[in-house]
Amino acid sequence: MKFLRFKKEEKISYGILEEGIIREIKGDIYNNYQISDRNYLLSEVDLLAPCEPSKIICVGLNYRDHAKELDMDLPKEPVIFLKPATSIIGPNTKVKYPKISQQVDYEAELAVVVKNQIREIETAEAGDHILGYTCFNDITARDLQNRDGQWTRAKSFDTFAPVGPIIETEVNPNDLQVQLFHNGKVKQNSNTKQMIFEVEYLVSFISQVMTLNPGDIIATGTPPGVGSVEVGDDLEVKIEGIGSLKNQIDQA
Repeated sequence: MKFLRFKKEEKISYGILEEGIIREIKGDIYNNYQISDRNYLLSEVDLLAPCEPSKIICVGLNYRDHAKELDMDLPKEPVIFLKPATSIIGPNTKVKYPKISQQVDYEAELAVVVKNQIREIETAEAGDHILGYTCFNDITARDLQNRDGQWTRAKSFDTFAPVGPIIETEVNPNDLQVQLFHNGKVKQNSNTKQMIFEVEYLVSFISQVMTLNPGDIIATGTPPGVGSVEVGDDLEVKIEGIGSLKNQIDQA
C-alpha cells in the first residue's frame, strides 16, 4: 500500500495511491481509516511530506561500502542524532542554502515511518511497529559540522529534511537499491544489503533510548558518494520499490 499526504484547494488530506489515482481517506493512517469517494489525479494536487513526525532520528555511518570509502572502522553500535521536525519539506519543495554555510551536501537515505507508540521493544517485534518506508535526503552543512565538532547545527536548518513522496508498506527494507541523482547524474548507488545495522535492529535500538511516536522518522544512513551542491542544482533520491523524491537547491 502507498500512503501519501497532499493538499487540494487549501485542504490537507491523506490518501492511498493506486495506479496513479489518489483515493482520499478519512481517519488515522496509523490505526483506523476509511476510504472516501473522492479521487484525484497526481497532477491535481500538491504532494506534501507523507507524515508529520514529532522527531527525526538519523543514523550515522551505517553502510559498509561508505565506511570503506572513508577508510573507517565499522561502528560496534549505531551512532544516532536528531533532526528537528521543523526541517521537513516534501517533494518538489526547494531546499534553502544557508547564507552562513559554504558547503552543503546531499545524503540519500531509506527512512522508516513508525506506526505505533513504542518503547523498549525487541528486534523480533520491530516489524509489527513499522508503518512503511519512504525516501529521505539528510541535507547537511558540512563545513559547519566540521567546525562545530557535533552535528546539531549542521543538520537542523529549515528545509534540510526532504522526505517522500509516499510511504510504501510492502517492501523488504533490507534489500533495496538506493540512488542519488545530482543534476541527472548518479552520484550514490548502493543497496540496503550494505547496511551494518538492519532496519529492525535500528528500531529496537532507538526504542531503548526514547519513546517513538506514530509518524516518527528513522533515517537509516547514507551510502558512499556523498557530495556538495550549489544553488540551482536538482537532487533526486530514488529508492527501489518506493519511488523518487525530487528537490531543488535555492538560496535562503
